[in-house]
Amino acid sequence: MSYQTIQNYSNRRQQNWSRNQNTVAFVSAIKLGPVTHTVLIALMITVLGLIYLTQATRATSYDYATQKIDSQIAELNTQKSDLEIENARLTALETVKNSSVAKAMTTPAVTVYAQQ
Repeated sequence: MSYQTIQNYSNRRQQNWSRNQNTVAFVSAIKLGPVTHTVLIALMITVLGLIYLTQATRATSYDYATQKIDSQIAELNTQKSDLEIENARLTALETVKNSSVAKAMTTPAVTVYAQQ
């Protein structure tokens, strides 16, 4: 009865492997040809392109939302300026003079001004 030494084991043993290092190498049983590699690369490029397109369209949709908000802000600013004009018109001096509060006021008997 004779014992045979395994060549891989003895070679790895002689390389002085230290702790926490892999001593097993995985060899795939599936061999891919050049056509398969080309198809896989084309699929990866297609997937990356689709990811890019989804990101680009998402940014465009955010742009439409900001444009809508900007138009609402412009419309509200227009309404604000119209309301300011209306406020100025309603608080004009003639309107105040002709108001019922101004008509109920009396004129003072004596008016004194400060002199410098």
